[in-house]
Amino acid sequence: MREEPKERALLLGVKLNDGEDFVRSMEELANLAVACDMEVEGQITQNMERPHSALYMGKGKLSEVKAYLEQHPVDVVIFDRSLSPSQLRNLEQILDCAILDRTSLILEIFAERARTREARLQVESARLQYVLPRLTGMHKALSRQGGGSGVSNKGAGEKKLELDRRRIEKRMAELRRELDQIAKERETQRRRRQGSGILRVALVGYTNAGKSTLMNHMLDRYTRDDSRKVLEKDMLFATLDTTVRRIHMGQGKEFLLSDTVGFIHQLPTGLVKAFRSTLEEAREADLLLHVLDYSDESCRHQKEVTEETLKELGAGDIPVIYVYNKADLKETEDGEKRKLPKIQDNRIYMSAKTGEGIPELADMIWKYGGRK
Repeated sequence: MREEPKERALLLGVKLNDGEDFVRSMEELANLAVACDMEVEGQITQNMERPHSALYMGKGKLSEVKAYLEQHPVDVVIFDRSLSPSQLRNLEQILDCAILDRTSLILEIFAERARTREARLQVESARLQYVLPRLTGMHKALSRQGGGSGVSNKGAGEKKLELDRRRIEKRMAELRRELDQIAKERETQRRRRQGSGILRVALVGYTNAGKSTLMNHMLDRYTRDDSRKVLEKDMLFATLDTTVRRIHMGQGKEFLLSDTVGFIHQLPTGLVKAFRSTLEEAREADLLLHVLDYSDESCRHQKEVTEETLKELGAGDIPVIYVYNKADLKETEDGEKRKLPKIQDNRIYMSAKTGEGIPELADMIWKYGGRK
């Protein structure tokens, strides 16, 4: 069976004087494109005090982009930040190419990865919220998506746009009703777990930090039931669906462990809202396991992003254990292999992949979760 050729993407970025780590942000954008099964052909960047209000990039730089598109086979252009509806319309006219921004790229990944009915409804809701104000400038982008949001994508004209708008608004109302019902069911399940008195622990952290790997090794050690494992893959947003598993440590010690969707820099507000009921697993937890990729140079930044998002969700004051995962990949200052696990107060340096630190982390969960 022949493999479908990958879409070729050109990345465009504007470096602003706003304290952002621009190089890291562009690397992350490239990783997001790869996660969306695209092939990155190249990138063009520009330094500016502030984005161009109508075009995001300067006119001269866009002329350079247009020349690049004429000489290289590119299917889609991806901008490093969210574009306003007017910027999207203007850029599509100038570049005559399918355009995605960071938000729509993440939305595409979520749409591809959603497995459960709840996740699919949440992603569709977020996509439609994003599409609605941008209808007049999204014909090429919608056509490349194959109408995945239920949006007709042929032709233009005011009549057509108004029809699309009504269809989207109607579908959004339907989604709200369905998601409200699922949220009520989830709340009922949550209250039932609260009533059981069992310790509730939630895995949180940046996408691809190793949360699913950690959960699977916990299950390996304490349940030995492969059917209870979750998807584990080295990619951004490998899993979107929240799962809750009961961990039996023995001697009457047990807790519920939930795996939540990973966070990322500039996670679209619409997605945070759409996944609010799912992310409430973190807000209602007795204890958070904040999983960090200790081998990543941007580990500190990823920690800040996750903490900011948790505050937005109202989960900023819950007791936390910082799990510095993948510590086996980082050498000591002397260039020697680290002795794992290493525990300092509410921090543990370990490796979920090798299992080094799993028993010690379980003991920490019991200690910091208030179950002596």
